[in-house]
Amino acid sequence: MLHAVSVPGTYISFRKSPVVKRPLLCTKHQISASLHNSDGDKVEYTPWLIVGLGNPGNKYYGTRHNVGFEMIDQISQAEGISLNTIQSKSLIGIGSIGQVPILLAKPQAYMNFSGEAVGPLAFYYQVPLRHILLIYDEMSLPNGVIRLQPKGGHGHHNGTKSVMDHLDGSRNFPRMCIGIGNPPGTMDMKAFLLQKFSSVERVQIDAALEQGVDAVRTLVLKGFDESINRFNIKQKYKFHKV
Repeated sequence: MLHAVSVPGTYISFRKSPVVKRPLLCTKHQISASLHNSDGDKVEYTPWLIVGLGNPGNKYYGTRHNVGFEMIDQISQAEGISLNTIQSKSLIGIGSIGQVPILLAKPQAYMNFSGEAVGPLAFYYQVPLRHILLIYDEMSLPNGVIRLQPKGGHGHHNGTKSVMDHLDGSRNFPRMCIGIGNPPGTMDMKAFLLQKFSSVERVQIDAALEQGVDAVRTLVLKGFDESINRFNIKQKYKFHKV
Protein backbone atom coordinates (compact mmCIF):
# COMPACT_ATOMS: atom_id res chain seq x y z
CA MET A 1 0.00 0.00 0.00
CA LEU A 2 1.25 3.48 -0.82
CA HIS A 3 1.50 5.79 2.17
CA ALA A 4 2.20 9.51 2.37
CA VAL A 5 4.25 11.44 4.89
CA SER A 6 3.24 15.09 5.04
CA VAL A 7 5.81 17.79 5.68
CA PRO A 8 5.51 21.57 5.21
CA GLY A 9 5.09 22.40 1.55
CA THR A 10 5.85 18.92 0.24
CA TYR A 11 4.29 15.60 -0.55
CA ILE A 12 6.68 12.76 0.16
CA SER A 13 5.57 9.31 -0.86
CA PHE A 14 7.15 5.95 -0.26
CA ARG A 15 6.06 2.36 -0.10
CA LYS A 16 5.81 1.26 3.50
CA SER A 17 6.81 -2.31 4.26
CA PRO A 18 5.27 -4.44 7.00
CA VAL A 19 7.03 -4.06 10.34
CA VAL A 20 9.82 -6.59 10.67
CA LYS A 21 12.69 -6.91 13.10
CA ARG A 22 15.21 -6.29 10.33
CA PRO A 23 13.84 -4.30 7.36
CA LEU A 24 14.33 -6.10 4.05
CA LEU A 25 15.01 -3.64 1.24
CA CYS A 26 14.49 -5.53 -2.00
CA THR A 27 12.83 -3.04 -4.36
CA LYS A 28 13.36 0.58 -5.42
CA HIS A 29 11.25 3.28 -3.79
CA GLN A 30 11.07 7.00 -4.27
CA ILE A 31 10.86 10.13 -2.19
CA SER A 32 9.52 12.94 -4.29
CA ALA A 33 7.87 16.31 -3.86
CA SER A 34 5.25 17.48 -6.35
CA LEU A 35 4.13 21.10 -6.33
CA HIS A 36 2.60 23.53 -8.81
CA ASN A 37 4.11 26.88 -9.71
CA SER A 38 2.25 30.14 -10.33
CA ASP A 39 1.44 29.02 -13.89
CA GLY A 40 -0.11 25.81 -12.66
CA ASP A 41 2.73 23.67 -14.00
CA LYS A 42 3.81 20.65 -11.98
CA VAL A 43 7.25 20.99 -10.39
CA GLU A 44 9.24 17.96 -9.24
CA TYR A 45 11.92 18.27 -6.58
CA THR A 46 14.72 15.71 -6.46
CA PRO A 47 15.28 14.54 -2.87
CA TRP A 48 18.55 14.76 -0.95
CA LEU A 49 20.09 12.03 1.18
CA ILE A 50 22.14 13.73 3.91
CA VAL A 51 24.37 11.34 5.83
CA GLY A 52 26.55 12.07 8.84
CA LEU A 53 29.30 9.60 9.71
CA GLY A 54 30.15 8.43 13.19
CA ASN A 55 30.22 5.48 15.56
CA PRO A 56 27.00 4.40 17.35
CA GLY A 57 26.72 4.20 21.12
CA ASN A 58 27.22 6.50 24.13
CA LYS A 59 30.89 5.56 24.29
CA TYR A 60 31.58 7.64 21.19
CA TYR A 61 29.22 10.54 21.87
CA GLY A 62 30.97 13.90 21.52
CA THR A 63 34.21 12.50 20.11
CA ARG A 64 36.04 14.03 17.16
CA HIS A 65 35.17 11.13 14.87
CA ASN A 66 31.44 11.74 15.49
CA VAL A 67 31.00 15.32 14.30
CA GLY A 68 29.11 13.96 11.29
CA PHE A 69 26.48 12.59 13.66
CA GLU A 70 26.37 15.92 15.46
CA MET A 71 25.69 17.81 12.25
CA ILE A 72 22.77 15.53 11.45
CA ASP A 73 21.39 16.14 14.95
CA GLN A 74 21.77 19.89 14.41
CA ILE A 75 19.91 19.76 11.08
CA SER A 76 17.24 17.54 12.61
CA GLN A 77 16.62 20.04 15.40
CA ALA A 78 16.74 23.11 13.15
CA GLU A 79 14.32 21.69 10.58
CA GLY A 80 12.04 19.81 13.00
CA ILE A 81 12.79 16.39 11.52
CA SER A 82 12.54 13.46 13.91
CA LEU A 83 15.13 10.72 13.61
CA ASN A 84 12.81 7.92 14.64
CA THR A 85 13.13 5.04 12.16
CA ILE A 86 15.71 2.30 11.72
CA GLN A 87 16.28 1.28 8.12
CA SER A 88 19.25 -0.13 6.22
CA LYS A 89 21.45 -0.12 9.34
CA SER A 90 20.68 3.58 9.84
CA LEU A 91 18.72 5.88 12.09
CA ILE A 92 16.74 8.00 9.63
CA GLY A 93 14.25 10.84 9.45
CA ILE A 94 12.22 12.17 6.51
CA GLY A 95 11.35 15.84 6.15
CA SER A 96 12.16 18.87 4.03
CA ILE A 97 14.22 22.01 3.67
CA GLY A 98 11.96 24.57 2.10
CA GLN A 99 10.09 22.64 -0.58
CA VAL A 100 12.85 20.09 -1.13
CA PRO A 101 12.41 16.65 0.49
CA ILE A 102 15.38 15.34 2.47
CA LEU A 103 16.29 12.09 4.17
CA LEU A 104 18.62 12.44 7.18
CA ALA A 105 20.66 9.38 8.12
CA LYS A 106 23.09 8.30 10.85
CA PRO A 107 24.56 4.89 9.94
CA GLN A 108 24.47 2.49 12.89
CA ALA A 109 27.19 0.28 11.45
CA TYR A 110 30.59 1.30 12.78
CA MET A 111 32.52 4.00 10.92
CA ASN A 112 34.58 1.65 8.75
CA PHE A 113 31.40 -0.03 7.46
CA SER A 114 29.31 3.11 6.82
CA GLY A 115 28.86 2.23 3.16
CA GLU A 116 26.77 -0.80 4.13
CA ALA A 117 24.10 1.71 5.19
CA VAL A 118 24.54 4.51 2.65
CA GLY A 119 24.62 2.40 -0.52
CA PRO A 120 21.32 0.57 0.14
CA LEU A 121 19.57 3.79 1.24
CA ALA A 122 20.57 5.62 -1.94
CA PHE A 123 19.41 2.68 -4.05
CA TYR A 124 16.18 2.14 -2.11
CA TYR A 125 15.07 5.78 -2.39
CA GLN A 126 16.57 6.31 -5.88
CA VAL A 127 18.66 9.32 -4.82
CA PRO A 128 21.13 10.40 -7.54
CA LEU A 129 24.80 10.73 -6.63
CA ARG A 130 24.73 14.51 -7.00
CA HIS A 131 22.19 14.66 -4.13
CA ILE A 132 23.99 12.45 -1.63
CA LEU A 133 25.68 14.77 0.88
CA LEU A 134 28.21 12.99 3.09
CA ILE A 135 29.26 14.78 6.30
CA TYR A 136 32.38 13.71 8.19
CA ASP A 137 35.41 14.80 10.23
CA GLU A 138 38.57 15.99 8.48
CA MET A 139 42.00 16.18 10.14
CA SER A 140 43.53 18.23 7.31
CA LEU A 141 41.32 21.19 8.27
CA PRO A 142 41.71 23.32 11.43
CA ASN A 143 39.25 22.59 14.19
CA GLY A 144 35.84 24.13 13.44
CA VAL A 145 36.53 24.94 9.78
CA ILE A 146 34.04 23.55 7.23
CA ARG A 147 34.55 22.82 3.55
CA LEU A 148 31.85 21.90 1.02
CA GLN A 149 32.86 20.08 -2.16
CA PRO A 150 30.81 18.70 -5.09
CA LYS A 151 33.03 15.59 -5.22
CA GLY A 152 36.37 14.24 -4.05
CA GLY A 153 38.38 11.26 -2.87
CA HIS A 154 38.31 9.58 0.52
CA GLY A 155 41.48 11.23 1.86
CA HIS A 156 42.30 8.09 3.87
CA HIS A 157 39.03 8.48 5.80
CA ASN A 158 37.82 4.90 6.27
CA GLY A 159 34.15 5.86 6.56
CA THR A 160 34.24 7.82 3.33
CA LYS A 161 36.15 5.03 1.61
CA SER A 162 33.48 2.53 2.67
CA VAL A 163 30.74 4.78 1.26
CA MET A 164 32.59 5.14 -2.04
CA ASP A 165 33.06 1.37 -2.24
CA HIS A 166 29.29 0.89 -1.85
CA LEU A 167 28.48 3.55 -4.46
CA ASP A 168 30.26 1.56 -7.17
CA GLY A 169 33.55 3.28 -6.41
CA SER A 170 32.19 6.68 -7.42
CA ARG A 171 33.65 9.87 -6.00
CA ASN A 172 31.04 12.09 -7.68
CA PHE A 173 28.90 12.97 -4.68
CA PRO A 174 28.98 16.09 -2.46
CA ARG A 175 30.64 16.13 0.91
CA MET A 176 30.86 18.44 3.89
CA CYS A 177 34.18 18.12 5.71
CA ILE A 178 34.31 19.41 9.30
CA GLY A 179 37.79 20.20 10.54
CA ILE A 180 38.99 18.58 13.76
CA GLY A 181 42.70 19.43 13.49
CA ASN A 182 45.71 17.13 13.74
CA PRO A 183 46.91 14.98 16.66
CA PRO A 184 49.39 16.91 18.82
CA GLY A 185 52.96 15.72 18.93
CA THR A 186 53.27 11.96 18.61
CA MET A 187 49.73 11.19 19.76
CA ASP A 188 48.22 8.11 18.13
CA MET A 189 45.74 9.05 15.39
CA LYS A 190 43.08 6.57 16.54
CA ALA A 191 43.29 7.83 20.10
CA PHE A 192 42.95 11.40 18.83
CA LEU A 193 39.85 10.58 16.76
CA LEU A 194 38.13 8.93 19.72
CA GLN A 195 39.01 11.78 22.08
CA LYS A 196 36.51 14.45 23.10
CA PHE A 197 37.09 18.11 22.30
CA SER A 198 38.68 20.54 24.74
CA SER A 199 36.46 23.34 26.04
CA VAL A 200 37.89 25.82 23.51
CA GLU A 201 37.57 23.33 20.65
CA ARG A 202 34.01 22.54 21.71
CA VAL A 203 33.01 26.19 21.33
CA GLN A 204 34.51 26.24 17.82
CA ILE A 205 32.73 23.04 16.83
CA ASP A 206 29.36 24.24 18.17
CA ALA A 207 29.69 27.43 16.13
CA ALA A 208 30.67 25.39 13.07
CA LEU A 209 27.60 23.17 13.43
CA GLU A 210 25.32 26.21 13.37
CA GLN A 211 27.09 27.58 10.31
CA GLY A 212 26.90 24.15 8.72
CA VAL A 213 23.12 24.06 8.97
CA ASP A 214 22.88 27.31 7.01
CA ALA A 215 25.31 25.94 4.42
CA VAL A 216 23.28 22.74 4.02
CA ARG A 217 20.12 24.80 3.52
CA THR A 218 21.84 26.83 0.80
CA LEU A 219 23.18 23.72 -0.91
CA VAL A 220 19.83 21.93 -0.92
CA LEU A 221 17.92 24.95 -2.20
CA LYS A 222 20.46 26.45 -4.62
CA GLY A 223 23.15 23.86 -5.31
CA PHE A 224 26.84 24.71 -5.60
CA ASP A 225 26.35 28.34 -6.53
CA GLU A 226 28.47 31.39 -5.75
CA SER A 227 27.17 31.55 -2.19
CA ILE A 228 28.77 28.17 -1.45
CA ASN A 229 32.06 29.46 -2.86
CA ARG A 230 31.82 32.49 -0.57
CA PHE A 231 31.03 30.21 2.37
CA ASN A 232 34.15 28.12 1.72
CA ILE A 233 36.36 31.21 1.44
CA LYS A 234 34.96 32.68 4.63
CA GLN A 235 35.51 29.39 6.45
CA LYS A 236 39.08 29.17 5.21
CA TYR A 237 40.03 32.48 6.77
CA LYS A 238 37.67 32.71 9.73
CA PHE A 239 40.38 32.10 12.34
CA HIS A 240 42.99 34.29 10.64
CA LYS A 241 43.81 37.46 12.52
CA VAL A 242 43.86 40.68 10.53
